[in-house]
Amino acid sequence: MLDDYHLFTEKVYTKLGIDLQQYKEAQMKRRLTSLREKRGYQDFITYFNAINKDIDLLHEFVDRITINVSEFYRNPKRWDVLKDIIIPLIKTNTKELSIWSAACSTGEEPYSIAILLKEHFPDVKTKILATDIDEKVLEKAKQGLYLEQALKELPANLKAKYFNRNGSQFEVDSAIKSKVTFKKHNLLEDTYPTQVDLIICRNVLIYFTDQAKDKIYNNFSSSLSNNGVLFVGSTEQIFSPNKYGIKLLDTFFYQKTNQ
Repeated sequence: MLDDYHLFTEKVYTKLGIDLQQYKEAQMKRRLTSLREKRGYQDFITYFNAINKDIDLLHEFVDRITINVSEFYRNPKRWDVLKDIIIPLIKTNTKELSIWSAACSTGEEPYSIAILLKEHFPDVKTKILATDIDEKVLEKAKQGLYLEQALKELPANLKAKYFNRNGSQFEVDSAIKSKVTFKKHNLLEDTYPTQVDLIICRNVLIYFTDQAKDKIYNNFSSSLSNNGVLFVGSTEQIFSPNKYGIKLLDTFFYQKTNQ
């Protein structure tokens, strides 16, 4: 017989297509127990019945299971590598660069790449897809409004050039907004785009089980074009990249190998 939490995960999967069993259980269960108790529910089934009826509770739940922490030019030195090494390398292979920001959260990452390309590679034709499982954060990403804290790593000249102050927030310039297409996507369930030259997926997979990571890395590899590059987070070193058909190119950058 399934316990309370595992029955909850099955009900969530049936309703939302989100497989909580692919996340590290101790971390996820702790996070959701805290949220459930905060809302006054004694067990997970009662909590599920509540989120099944209340759209605000449902949005809060989805927001809690997706780790929405981001900022512009996060880990700036890695963005320098992207500018100086990675983009020059991959732009030679194609007439139009295809870039995918997977699990993009509230949009800081795809907008960062759009700014970098406009600033340093204005003549390179580019298509940027940004995806996340959480529709609420995608709506926020489309608005392009951010508190100053999210821009702390952004050089002052870029902040002045590509953002407009809107009250206490900063709004991404419309020319940058127009470069990014946002779309809902579940990394564990949905079909992946193909022939992608650069995939950016950072500080997301640390929350998944090893089995789920294997599946996602294999899918990323299949998604990449020949010599395409995967850019991962600072906590997500891939220890045996060759088993996914990729090789270490630079710290946190992996390139698809010709099989």
